[in-house]
Amino acid sequence: MNHINKLPKPSIKQNAKDQPEASLHYTTMLNEELSRDTFSGHIEHFVGLCMLPLGMAGPLTIEGDHANGNFDIPMATTEGALVASYNRGLRAGRQSGGFWAKVLEETVQRCPLFKFTNAQEAFSFTQWVESEQDTLKLVAESASRYAVLKNVRSVLEGNEVILCLEYTTGDASGQNMVTICSQKVCSFIEDYAPLKPQKIYIEGNASGDKKVGGQSLNHTRGKRVIAEVTVPERIVNIVLKSTPRNMVDFWQSSTMSQIKAGSTGNQAHIANGLAAMFLSTGQDVACISEASVGFMRAEVTPQGDLYASLTLPNLIIGSVGGGTGLPTQRECLQMMDCYGAGKANKLAEIMTAVALAGELSIGAAIAEGHFARAHQKLGR
Repeated sequence: MNHINKLPKPSIKQNAKDQPEASLHYTTMLNEELSRDTFSGHIEHFVGLCMLPLGMAGPLTIEGDHANGNFDIPMATTEGALVASYNRGLRAGRQSGGFWAKVLEETVQRCPLFKFTNAQEAFSFTQWVESEQDTLKLVAESASRYAVLKNVRSVLEGNEVILCLEYTTGDASGQNMVTICSQKVCSFIEDYAPLKPQKIYIEGNASGDKKVGGQSLNHTRGKRVIAEVTVPERIVNIVLKSTPRNMVDFWQSSTMSQIKAGSTGNQAHIANGLAAMFLSTGQDVACISEASVGFMRAEVTPQGDLYASLTLPNLIIGSVGGGTGLPTQRECLQMMDCYGAGKANKLAEIMTAVALAGELSIGAAIAEGHFARAHQKLGR
């Protein structure tokens, strides 16, 4: 299976002149010959590498609390036309002066479930939990150098209690971290609670981990991030090949259609861009389930320009831990100066702005009837 461990250099170098210059300074993505030890802790029964094409979009021009400047965007995908579409949206934003973005909130949940004989016992347990908040915080945080337990919330139903433990996890996405900390809490409860639960489950399936639910709209899982841009009418005409009014009309109709379909959020294809960046930067790709929920807003300004914003309430990503340390993924993060401590919020702002760029491009394509033609040209 050696053929899946190495991509011939000429096939990349032939296209190097068409790629952002930053990508030419990184070596691992050009020659993926790596030892088994590289993947220790990331895979079991290792047999080789499943390679994906890696493209560059951008640069993204952004002004955020953490991300400022121009960034080439690495995107791993097998879908033709995807990188080109995001590149067009990024170009429209860049020629409009850039995107603005901000991380609004951070929290990662784990929700253990405790089963009792009856509702009376379950209610008494919630009262005890309320009285022991400070102790539970100390117990949880003793299992990690970075986790902070910021809230404990009890949800009582029948003879069961779901304990929603809400953490911040530093620059890691934090799923493993909060699991270990929450197990510590469960063990403490099992040993010291005056009423012993009949059963304890480390996750009652209420945290929203890798799934979309009603709470995905108004609660935060990971990072809640907003991005916005105002695109002058001239740029909409020239770059996006549309008009502000046509794009807003499409988004209004699209949003109503999604309400009728029972969709969660009114996003078009942010899952495409996020998945491509999750793959390239070593994120937990299954978390696209909740991360792909978004609120897209498009308006025509009094000046006749296009205002657009995107809010992602469940962007669960990290700049350390997990797959971020794998060679190619580390290089992709380094390309955006998003690898290591203190970089997670920067990465979140970049990802949200990129997702908004993709919404602009696909919205224009559908509004003007270009969507199928683009896929016929680039996606076959």
